[in-house]
Amino acid sequence: MAMDGSPLGAWHDDELHEECGVVALHLPSEADVASLLHLGLFALQHRGQESCGICVASDDQIRIEKDMGLVSEVFTEARLEGLRFDGARTGIAHTRYSTTGSSLRFNAQPITVRSNKGLLALAHNGNFTNAKSMRARMLDEGAVFQTTNDSEVMINLIARYSHLDLRDATAQVMGELEGGFAVVLMDRHRILGLRDRNGVRPLVIGHVEGGYVFASEPSALHVMGATFLRDVRPGELVMADDDGLHSFQVLTPEPTPCAFEWIYFARGDSVLDGVEVHAARLRMGEVLAAESPVPADVVVGVPESGLAAAIGYARASGIPFDMGLYKSPYAGRTFIHPNQRLRDQKVKLKLAPTPAVRGKRVVLVDDSIVRGTTSGRIVQLLRDYGATEVHFRVSSPPIRFPCYYGIDTAARKELAAATMTIEEIRQRIGADTLHFLSEPGLAHAIGLNRTCLACFDGRYPAGHPGEEAEKDGLEEDGRAVAEAHA
Repeated sequence: MAMDGSPLGAWHDDELHEECGVVALHLPSEADVASLLHLGLFALQHRGQESCGICVASDDQIRIEKDMGLVSEVFTEARLEGLRFDGARTGIAHTRYSTTGSSLRFNAQPITVRSNKGLLALAHNGNFTNAKSMRARMLDEGAVFQTTNDSEVMINLIARYSHLDLRDATAQVMGELEGGFAVVLMDRHRILGLRDRNGVRPLVIGHVEGGYVFASEPSALHVMGATFLRDVRPGELVMADDDGLHSFQVLTPEPTPCAFEWIYFARGDSVLDGVEVHAARLRMGEVLAAESPVPADVVVGVPESGLAAAIGYARASGIPFDMGLYKSPYAGRTFIHPNQRLRDQKVKLKLAPTPAVRGKRVVLVDDSIVRGTTSGRIVQLLRDYGATEVHFRVSSPPIRFPCYYGIDTAARKELAAATMTIEEIRQRIGADTLHFLSEPGLAHAIGLNRTCLACFDGRYPAGHPGEEAEKDGLEEDGRAVAEAHA
């Protein structure tokens, strides 16, 4: 049960959440693998704040530490010391926000399994859209599962191919699983990194101390002292061992990376699939200004995700940019919502208007509107502080469909743009005007031939379950386990 007594998952912030970030490392000689992975996780904390874990291996042992909480909370010096041992050269790490599988300790990753290939560990970003049906089939065949997340489906499938080595078994499973995913996998001697054929979720490769790193974003490579080499290609399986880096194009690539990586999820200093994130966000703001000009005195971004697009809007429109909202650095994940009144106060805890908006006509820029509740509260904050007009600009198209590829969107009936017209949303949030970035405008800003726009247009490039039950099935299993332990 949730802390307020409601079922787990019953209440969400009015924002999108990425499922997780992954890191993997293989070095040619003994090193402090745990500390390097720990640094990488810090750089990926924005991708998941519910749980985290690190698994480290030498030629003769594997150790793992994982728990609920932020990286700084889970990995005390004592826990890190337990991951430092003679001969350690290989490891993977994970930070998680749950989308499939409830937010419970047993769902924290990496996950491990003993198999005829030895002890394997896996960490995963994204969702397997056919995980529920695959899991049901394996249960009928006698498989045993320890978690309710879809990552365990993959590692069990790999372990079942007893006649194949780890690389070939992983390649076989890549063709059986559907959806959007990036995975890192290890045994005692090597690491593997892979992306689905559409490359929906990101994964990059770096070089460090004679070895190799896989990570969800280049920001993790930089803090680990690694040099960026390239992105893992869609449908590619890459293996790093003592003989170097080995590439296998397992699936025919059909690149459609998730547009929200550039809209919101990735860190602003990242470059994914050759596109600079910060530059793309500036262009989104510039296109917004061209699509929806309005007389105003100041452009304000909702921190942190709306700032770059707001700067782009200001540059293109000639309206000055200013920091009209202050974000408290101490109002984070640990804030408890014991009742609706205090939930309503969360926006005031996180955001405070500055004098830059008083007596001004404000262009307010944010990356998205999900349910619209938070957007309405921010508009009211500005009005209460003296803004004379608030013109809301959104650097993404309207979100009308749920995501099946690792973004925790609301059910479609809860999405503002799925149930209301733009004018009705404007009235709900209390803005003077409202404009969403167009889909062509977003495509121009990102600059790739194709991206996944499924949450905007309902066209799912990597397939989808066909019914909400497939997306939520493992989550329901998790709630049952939670209630059993309540």
